[in-house]
Amino acid sequence: MKKTLSRRARIATGGAVLAAVAAGTFGTVAANASAPDAAVAAAPAAAEAGKRDTTTSTHLTIDAATEAAQAALKAAKKDGQRITVAVVDRNGNTILTMRGDGAGPQSYESAVKKAFTAVSWNATTTELAGRLKDAPNLKDIPGTLFLGGGVPVTSGKAPIAGIGVAGAPSGTLDERFAQAGAEALN
Repeated sequence: MKKTLSRRARIATGGAVLAAVAAGTFGTVAANASAPDAAVAAAPAAAEAGKRDTTTSTHLTIDAATEAAQAALKAAKKDGQRITVAVVDRNGNTILTMRGDGAGPQSYESAVKKAFTAVSWNATTTELAGRLKDAPNLKDIPGTLFLGGGVPVTSGKAPIAGIGVAGAPSGTLDERFAQAGAEALN
């Protein structure tokens, strides 16, 4: 049989629970307020890495990435093509993507994947598509797309970015527009 508490008992019980919660909260706040001094005293000194333990990398600025993307869009527009262009950094992270007027919805993801593929192997995606004959499993690597339209951007022969273009009727055109973007950086 279920026993129901009277209204007075429910109010008293609720008040006791609130008092317990409030006491716990204030106790926690008081404990945390004094913790920073103890934490600073107990924190170990930071370790400094030596020069031989680090590398330096070069990255495109957002202005340079924008300039490259706009050059690719301009080249495509001149040829009457509607494209999307993506620029990724050395790690394959998207710096920016610009979808041109009228570019198809599939072009966004394709442009990013082409840029990622080009920077990953420091080669154009057309060249990499040719390598699939000898290494067909390359196409199984997540995030890659082995269709013409991706070009690497280098500094001192090392890849620092990738430009991917998608949306034109052929990979040859996509790659030509991506190359126009890369050339705008020189």
